[in-house]
Amino acid sequence: MKTSKFEIADYLDNKELIAAYLNTALEEGDQEDVIEAIGNVAKAIGMTKIAEETGMSRPSLYKALSEGSKPQFATIVKVLKAIGGQIQIQPIPS
Repeated sequence: MKTSKFEIADYLDNKELIAAYLNTALEEGDQEDVIEAIGNVAKAIGMTKIAEETGMSRPSLYKALSEGSKPQFATIVKVLKAIGGQIQIQPIPS
């Protein structure tokens, strides 16, 4: 029996699922989890497409969204817009 590594990007195939995945990372994860989640969504959509929409090179995107990276906030905002997302602030329930 041959197995392959699980790739979440293979299953992020609609906007609702992508939004739920990113929101879960924001709510339950730390900075690294959020960056990894954004990277997984970018892979699911296609790094070439994201690179074109952000004006960044594919290697720069892979580097910015790789494990242990600390991308600039502007990079995160560009990538979120390219994947069809946005950041909104909502009050935390008491």
